[in-house]
Amino acid sequence: MKLYLLGYMYSGKTTIGRCLAQQMGLHFVDLDHLFEEHYHTSIPLFFNRYGEEAFRKLERQMLHSTQTMDNVVISTGGGTPCYFDNMDWINAHGTSIFLDASIDAIIQRAHASRKQRPVLANKSPEELHTFIQNQLAQRLPYYTLAQIHFPAEQPDLSALLRQLSLHPTNQDPSKSGVGSL
Repeated sequence: MKLYLLGYMYSGKTTIGRCLAQQMGLHFVDLDHLFEEHYHTSIPLFFNRYGEEAFRKLERQMLHSTQTMDNVVISTGGGTPCYFDNMDWINAHGTSIFLDASIDAIIQRAHASRKQRPVLANKSPEELHTFIQNQLAQRLPYYTLAQIHFPAEQPDLSALLRQLSLHPTNQDPSKSGVGSL
């Protein structure tokens, strides 16, 4: 079983992913952390030094490296599904879950987070809202291709587990481990 979590930054991919993996007895992998460990640099530093195009190409390779993983929940970067054929690839190699959060929830989580994102820094409240609104509008067509849509503002993990158990790719309990929940 391979679950890919998609959504905008601060939608809860890492938090929900860890809880989901623990609940299901699966491993958890954060694609951004995998990238940083593999290339021995932070993503913001890589962006500044080599640019977004170079990052997206290597991010795609990192995504494809998950093909050999099994029994795993994978948190993707916010932009991962939006480049190349990544969304089609994700849907072909696992179950995709879109964590849907409103702009207001994203902004609230961004303010509360200890980990600030450089792309959101130094923006007025109006600029921040407009930036997120515009970027979400560009990304939603990709996110909505996910096989499962999950409201992430007040996540109910038991509801997500029920959705997963009903998903066609998870119907055979001997293959998924979900049927026994």
